[in-house]
Amino acid sequence: MAADQPYNTALSDDRRYRLLVNSITDYAIYMLDLNGTVTSWNAGAERFKGYRADEIIGQHFSRFYSPQDREAGMPQRALETAEREGRFEAEGWRLRKDGTRFWASVVIDPVYDDSGVLTGFAKVTRDLTERMLAQEGLRRSEEQFRRLVLGVTDYAIYMLDPDGRVVSWNAGAEKIKGYSTEEIIGQHFSRFYTEDDRAQNEPERGLATAALDGRFEREGWRLRKDGTQFWAHVVIDAIRNEAGMLVGFAKVTRDMTEKLKTQQALEQAQQALFQSQKMDAIGQLTGGVAHDFNNLLMAIIGSIELLKKRVPEHPRVTPLLDNAMQGARRGAALTQRLLAFARKQELDLRSIDLPALVRGMTDLLRRTLGPSIAIETRMPDTLAAVQADANQLELALLNLTMNARDAMPNGGSIAIAAREETVAAGGPAGPLAPGRYICLSVTDTGEGMDEATLKRAAEPFFTTKGIGRGTGLGLSMVHGLAEQSGGRLVLSSRKGKGTTAELWLPLAAATATHDEAGSASDAAPSSTRPLTVLAVDDDRLVLMNTVAMLEEMGHTVLEATSGQQALEILRQHATLDLLITDEAMPQMTGLQLAKTVRAERPGLPIILATGYAEVPRESTLPKLSKPFFQEDLVRAVAAAVSR
Repeated sequence: MAADQPYNTALSDDRRYRLLVNSITDYAIYMLDLNGTVTSWNAGAERFKGYRADEIIGQHFSRFYSPQDREAGMPQRALETAEREGRFEAEGWRLRKDGTRFWASVVIDPVYDDSGVLTGFAKVTRDLTERMLAQEGLRRSEEQFRRLVLGVTDYAIYMLDPDGRVVSWNAGAEKIKGYSTEEIIGQHFSRFYTEDDRAQNEPERGLATAALDGRFEREGWRLRKDGTQFWAHVVIDAIRNEAGMLVGFAKVTRDMTEKLKTQQALEQAQQALFQSQKMDAIGQLTGGVAHDFNNLLMAIIGSIELLKKRVPEHPRVTPLLDNAMQGARRGAALTQRLLAFARKQELDLRSIDLPALVRGMTDLLRRTLGPSIAIETRMPDTLAAVQADANQLELALLNLTMNARDAMPNGGSIAIAAREETVAAGGPAGPLAPGRYICLSVTDTGEGMDEATLKRAAEPFFTTKGIGRGTGLGLSMVHGLAEQSGGRLVLSSRKGKGTTAELWLPLAAATATHDEAGSASDAAPSSTRPLTVLAVDDDRLVLMNTVAMLEEMGHTVLEATSGQQALEILRQHATLDLLITDEAMPQMTGLQLAKTVRAERPGLPIILATGYAEVPRESTLPKLSKPFFQEDLVRAVAAAVSR
């Protein structure tokens, strides 16, 4: 600094203080004049309260108070207190510019000049909203926890002082041990032990172990107030204060008497039952059982659907009908999974653009799998179409990605990729027919499987998710779809290294696709003129519902419970417009009936109703899959008579 420019200490310090105050953002620091008008404003004040300096300077500081506080005279009282006592300090709600509230810690100090004259006030405000909310949340949490502990009845939860005397007692303790709170508080917990245990100092040993190791856990016989014994599972935890000093013990006791007697037998019985049911299901829940199940669902669905149309809306009845219908739909979905494993589901094989299908599912997969799972797709720009059922393929992809998600409980990534491969005999995909295939793969970064689990992964009902968390049919369904489509499911995995599921599907033929061939039927009208229809089904429940649906549509219906009876009716009525027949009937199947009818009535439209894909693929007759809804029947009838 030049000699002719002396250092101005006062001016420099003033500038420093102003810079310091104005740069603080965690505190609102500003000045008020004697009347409470704002005369300065720092960055923290602007941040907390939302006003710029040019908006608030010259305004009265009472605008930060609620209307109720202003009416009560709180702003003026704060200034008077600061002047009288040399300081005002308080906490309370204050207002921001946008009208929202925040919890503020406020300090107001009087400011005097060098001669001791009051010139204004210095005001410091801090936003403590988060701390206040946290404290209130903690208080509520502690109160809820206290009520929870006191209300628990299946566990005895109570506190002991450092010497082992009971200082708290919950409802579960009273229920299990028989003592009321008034009887037991202040008593030593050793009274719950048998005489032999007391003689061997078991109570003292438990407290000593908990004090030394932090925890004591044991099972053994304990005494109730009436002298009876019960088998108890006991946990004692040492409780220490912030300084590490032992202040007591938390004791949790559970009555395990009945569980002790039945647990082993129950576990063995459950395992045996599970294995028995699993093997029985593998042997029985295939074609025939699925057909019967679909017939039952057909009767249920048809009856509910007609009932909903005939019963007026009612706040108690309608939800029950909707609930029943939802349950029936879930039953139908379960049947489809069983049929998929048995490779007897009815597939609608079409030429599918695989990249377009995956793109269309990406948003659904992200919503289903959750934010902790990253999804990456790797598809070549040009990929040949595959021959598959689009709906079943979407379901298979959903199953594979959900299995991958379940293998990554802490999150991870899933890569969905596709490539074209030419398979020779004995290739990497196992016993596939030689030819060209598309390999759709789903790779995760999850826990992986050991060899034993990998070998059983695609078995029906096998699951590693625990009881109630999975049916064990997901991979089985994918396996069945691949096999029935002429492809194969290949799994590869290593423990701790993730899993890759490869779905090999044959390429679509280069000729006209199923989409093109099926466009006419897809565009068929959904309604038609009143018809005379012959309905045939050996199951009277299904027949009754089919007849009711057709009559609801305005058609005249003749009924037959066998193929032979149907032929007799056919020969007596020359004006029949349509035949709807079940396929799986004794003595004469629906296909055999149709062959005979075609010989006698070549132009009569025929629909085959089937519970599963038992109809040979070479059959050109239109099929109606059970269980069907009335809208399905409407479309099928319209399509059949328009051919």
